Amino acid sequence: PQYLDSFLKTQHYLLHMDGPLPFDCRHYIAIMCRYLVNLHLLQFLRVGGDPQWLRGLDFIPPKLRNLNEINKILAHRPWLITKEHIEKLLKISERSWSLAELVHAVVLLAHCHALASFVFGCGCEQDEGPGGRGSLKPLSPGNQCFCEATASNGCSQELLRINRKRSLDSCMELDSLRERMQRIHVETEGREEMRLLQQDREEGEGQGAEVGVRNGNPSAGLSPLADADGEVTGATNLACYMQDPDFGYQDFARRDEDQTQVFRVQDYSWEDHGFSLVNRLYSDIGYLLDEKFRMVDSLQSSAMAKRQGCEPSVFKRGIWNYVHCMFGIRYDDYDYAEVNQLLERMLKVYIKTVTCYPEKTNLEMFDRFWKQFKHSEKVHVNLLILEARMQAELLYALQAITQYMI
Repeated sequence: PQYLDSFLKTQHYLLHMDGPLPFDCRHYIAIMCRYLVNLHLLQFLRVGGDPQWLRGLDFIPPKLRNLNEINKILAHRPWLITKEHIEKLLKISERSWSLAELVHAVVLLAHCHALASFVFGCGCEQDEGPGGRGSLKPLSPGNQCFCEATASNGCSQELLRINRKRSLDSCMELDSLRERMQRIHVETEGREEMRLLQQDREEGEGQGAEVGVRNGNPSAGLSPLADADGEVTGATNLACYMQDPDFGYQDFARRDEDQTQVFRVQDYSWEDHGFSLVNRLYSDIGYLLDEKFRMVDSLQSSAMAKRQGCEPSVFKRGIWNYVHCMFGIRYDDYDYAEVNQLLERMLKVYIKTVTCYPEKTNLEMFDRFWKQFKHSEKVHVNLLILEARMQAELLYALQAITQYMI
């Protein structure tokens, strides 16, 4: 419950409080992260976002589209980010970002990427129902919300009240959102048909027929849609939000001097460098992030560590440093031989999959690792992965911003 409170405060501040980015852009940036698309798709419309943007990256302002490059790099190979990427986004033009806007966007991207690892790592998978709609479904335990499941374990009544109110508000707004989305779909479809008819008249019947065959259904690719029952089908085609779908994680390796250098924490750390920079450019977010990092580090895990035959702090640091190691971040004061001693092979495979390929995590993998451990202990591991991954992405992005400023 204590961590949940810290997490919700940070997420609420990122998405709903005053900040450099407009509210519709915040939710669209979350959509660009590919995961939890339906949730932010609805939020995007609720805060007044342009429905045309939901047709894909080709239909959004160039300024926002330019963020796609740093988005994919942050998500998969953050060590490739350089000050040149930052400079390109900040160069003076009508498409340029301000430093404050960019920091807000970077934190939001890192937050969503890390949250994706947590969602899939905790045994949730995409439910590919009719029409290919993708909605996250919990595989365990039951259908109750997290707060309801933990109410007997000290979850504050105030937090329960807030979250239940949010759920009720969302349900009350869903019907109106569905109606609005259906209306948008019908209007857009009508405009598209009129455009094609006009094109037929201007270019001739034969050429117009060719366009019809090439385009198929004039409403194809529009997202979101509502089906015959009025149910939101959401982002049926995630490809429209991606420009380089084959770009993915590659093992970080230092083979020669031409390769990317290892990121040494004594040269640039969250405590000494990242915290102050992000807090200066995006007021107070540094305090919220720092509280979240400290909170996950302070969570009790004595039983979990005891089963591995070590101290809780040693065990947690092993997981944290292993995640950072996969992104090329090294601590000079840490003996990496401990990782192999502390983490059994199946656990290491699981951590790497959740960290680097979260969409490949499945229920079988979740069940196979640590059969003797409780569900809550597995969730604890995923919280460590979430925060370690987020901090790794932030370190690379903030270092590049610092180098640009210097």
